[in-house]
Amino acid sequence: MKRSVNVACVQAEPVVFDRDATLDKLAAVTAEAAREGAELVVFPETFVSVYPSSAWAKALAGWDEPGARPAFALLADSGVEVPGPAAERLGEIARENGVWLVTGVNELEPARNGTVYNTLLYHAPDGSLPLRHRKLVPTNHERLVWGQGDGGGLRAIDTSLGRIGGLICFENYMPLARFSLYESGVEIYLAPTADDADEWQATLVHIARESRAYLVSPCHFQRTSAYPADFPLAGLLAGRDLLGRGGSAILAPDGSYLAGPLYGEEGILYAELDASRLREQRQRFDPAGHYHRPDVLRLTVTPNQRT
Repeated sequence: MKRSVNVACVQAEPVVFDRDATLDKLAAVTAEAAREGAELVVFPETFVSVYPSSAWAKALAGWDEPGARPAFALLADSGVEVPGPAAERLGEIARENGVWLVTGVNELEPARNGTVYNTLLYHAPDGSLPLRHRKLVPTNHERLVWGQGDGGGLRAIDTSLGRIGGLICFENYMPLARFSLYESGVEIYLAPTADDADEWQATLVHIARESRAYLVSPCHFQRTSAYPADFPLAGLLAGRDLLGRGGSAILAPDGSYLAGPLYGEEGILYAELDASRLREQRQRFDPAGHYHRPDVLRLTVTPNQRT
């Protein structure tokens, strides 16, 4: 980072299973953040158009579970093909607002659209897509929904704001995945998540201190009321209110909070990231620099399993 950067960490609820309406909401929120001076706007894990809550996704394990297959089809149908019109619209939103836009999506490949991936899309202010990261290992019930990602997004990219990269939710517990980001010089570390547990905050503090990077972690916020009345697994949501309470936060390289955590409501967290503070914290510990021993320890990353 060569200068201070203004960032926005979005905690918002998608229009569940409605891709176009969710993109409309994303456009409005991004425009609001841009008006407040944000240069980087980050949305939660699979914001477009639903995070598959364990409250209902567990039903996908049932071979003859009524409603399971239609529920999966709804999730896939509201996803984002890359390349495709929805991905192009995300690029247009980034370009119209002059921001870096990072969005969690349920991703499908146009030519092989039977498998859904949990993906982060990085759109530049010119509307291009310089980085796509697919979650390496879906967690627990998520394995009933998403395929395994590859190593193509395990790096930080150089931007006018600094070097930006990230991991999704529980992949942040994978030490080698984190180190791949560190070794590529990450300065603004993104950790979109669906983990709203108190313990997740301890994880954020540790990663900020370990990476000596700024950390932006938008968490999904989801209410039962956001689901359509004809959702095939609606019975599993009966009596529930919050399916995801949030917990979004922005942290400094020493693990202190710049904004958040935010719980129980939608909102946008803002922070100014000071480049000098980044350098100050790396004086004593730089995980891929003077506190690294590449002569003793070395990481090899296979970028893509298939193209």
